[in-house]
Amino acid sequence: MQNDSFLRACRGERPERTPIWLMRQAGRYLPEYRAVRARVSFEELCRTPDLCAEVTLQPIDRLGVDAAILFSDILVVFDALGVDVRFEPSPVIAAPVRTRADVDRLQWMDPREACHYVYAAVRACKAALADRVPLIGFCGAPFTTLSYLVEGKTSREFEHVKALMFCEPGLFGQLMERLTDLLIDYLRGQVEAGADALQVFDSWAGALAPDDYREHVQPHTARLCAAVREFGVPLIMFTRGNANLLAYSAEMPADVIGVDWSIDMARAIDVVGPERVVQGNLDPFALLGPPALVERKARGVVAAGRRARAHIFNLGHGISRHTDPAIARLLVDTVHDA
Repeated sequence: MQNDSFLRACRGERPERTPIWLMRQAGRYLPEYRAVRARVSFEELCRTPDLCAEVTLQPIDRLGVDAAILFSDILVVFDALGVDVRFEPSPVIAAPVRTRADVDRLQWMDPREACHYVYAAVRACKAALADRVPLIGFCGAPFTTLSYLVEGKTSREFEHVKALMFCEPGLFGQLMERLTDLLIDYLRGQVEAGADALQVFDSWAGALAPDDYREHVQPHTARLCAAVREFGVPLIMFTRGNANLLAYSAEMPADVIGVDWSIDMARAIDVVGPERVVQGNLDPFALLGPPALVERKARGVVAAGRRARAHIFNLGHGISRHTDPAIARLLVDTVHDA
């Protein structure tokens, strides 16, 4: 690997400079990505391996980040359930799963067959990267994946998935158990195809009260992490939206704990412990500010990250589509020079 600083940090080492990559770094803020999207739909892009490789590499060339992340979407795994998803542009599921009868209609196919294009994309990305930087594969965590399946779209209240959890905990638990098995197989296939590291996104865990998260969600996510670590590549666990859940994230058997912007990085390290590797946590909308502010905030995060065993710089969530690519490049250069 020509640049292995990201992987070294995942292992708890301290590279010469802090490694950085950005969630959603291949996406709408890049004009070259928008040029590709002008030709194909989002669904077609996700299912065309050569195009996935093209857009995965775009930020490597433009920004100089230390890792690539596979261009895909956490919901393509629904192909293994026989569930149709449309992106309009946010995901919409025409037939949400909310009853026992809905659950009985799910197909539970082998993701390595139903999502074969994902693994082809991983192989295409690895070939195109030619060991310049590592490739990160990913999935949604069981709760986040289930939330989309039950709500049918992005939600603010999460009333349907919470109703399922509170009113039919047995059915909720069954779904979480089977989704966990599916996601383990899904990530195993990504590693077999060549992914150098993995990240689990629990984007909607912050919708839950801490005790509900601990009772109904944490055991399944922990089982996912434990199984995936056996695949022999570093694992990042990222839980978004509720700083009160960070202590529970720190209990996960993951190599790296992702931190969102809802807590100061220094405080986050106090919570997870200085012996852990952390990733994060600049507010992505800070990149809409002036260059001097971006530089100051980035240096502050890097300085705080030195209290941890190792630190991978990232945003607290995905980069905004309104970000100037020049500012994103400034961020990368600032982190490398800090």
